[in-house]
Amino acid sequence: MEKKQSKPMELLNTMVSEPYYLLHFLAFFSYLVIRTSASHVLSAHITDHVLHREIQAALTFGLLTAIKMVREETWEGFIADSLFFAKIFLIGLTLILDRHLTLWYVVVFTVIYIFTQQPAFQKLGTSSKLTPLQLESLLTEGSTSKHWLIEFRASYSPACIRTSRCSPELSITYSNKNFSFGIVDLGLFPNTAEYFGISLSGSMGQLPTYVLFTNGAEVARYPQLESQAKAFRDPITKRFLSGYFKLDRHLLEYINGK
Repeated sequence: MEKKQSKPMELLNTMVSEPYYLLHFLAFFSYLVIRTSASHVLSAHITDHVLHREIQAALTFGLLTAIKMVREETWEGFIADSLFFAKIFLIGLTLILDRHLTLWYVVVFTVIYIFTQQPAFQKLGTSSKLTPLQLESLLTEGSTSKHWLIEFRASYSPACIRTSRCSPELSITYSNKNFSFGIVDLGLFPNTAEYFGISLSGSMGQLPTYVLFTNGAEVARYPQLESQAKAFRDPITKRFLSGYFKLDRHLLEYINGK
């Protein structure tokens, strides 16, 4: 019973301790306060009109979040999209009440975007956080693992945050004596990005980059160095990474002793 209660408490603790979530919660909650206060000064016609639009917004938001919950593989991606939808609907509702209120919320959300950041998935599974020296040592001097799947990410990249749980969760399933997972934070070690031919520019769509090394040599990467435009690439999911790097085959080879 205690295990079931730990998850809601963990989510509550995250919401309170992370400025990104806390400030969003306060911003949305403030609308309820303003809306309640405004109902005493607005005419009955405007109040009914706003209520009608709020119901429409709530139903549409519920539908969109339900679709996202089914399609989105990670909670980080689901939360990011849900907050985006909620901000759009909130700004739309404030346009009915008062354009000055709309401007106020635009400023609030802009400040939140500039000064806070959605936290990435914190658990590592069985993957290892590596420095460039540790990675170089693994590739040049060798290690107990024949294969290393390295995720090059940057903590400031929204795309990396959305996919931050893919490597840790894949590592729990596919890690063994011959196959290991590692994570290198290019935000901390930007020079490493140039060495491996990874652009830190968000417009290039190379964050995150996954590289598979076998016996110290690169054998596959995604996205590739000369890949197609970001809009036409497959979205990064655990299923996609598993298929792209043939993780099931590597696991079967290990089980069969090859």
